[in-house]
Amino acid sequence: MALADATRRQILEDLRDGELAAGEIAGRFSISGPSVSRHLSVLKGAGLVTERRDGNRILYSLVEERLASCVGRFLSAVCPEQIVLRHTRWRRPQESED
Repeated sequence: MALADATRRQILEDLRDGELAAGEIAGRFSISGPSVSRHLSVLKGAGLVTERRDGNRILYSLVEERLASCVGRFLSAVCPEQIVLRHTRWRRPQESED
């Protein structure tokens, strides 16, 4: 799973403020550039990030709706009771004015 690795989760967190160049992303980690590239490939393959070329740079951005969908499916599988809670409307008991 793409979200299983801490490095990939950190990359997604770093991208939440906007797109970053591959070199900028790699500079945030103490692992090799090729390792970061592999992590980006996993995220791209999962549809969690997109890339676009700008000259000789590759810019990555977060696909927020896809991330939300993946996290939602994961939470539904791990915490199925949350599905019920999400669909239940909680109403406050009306306070009486005595």
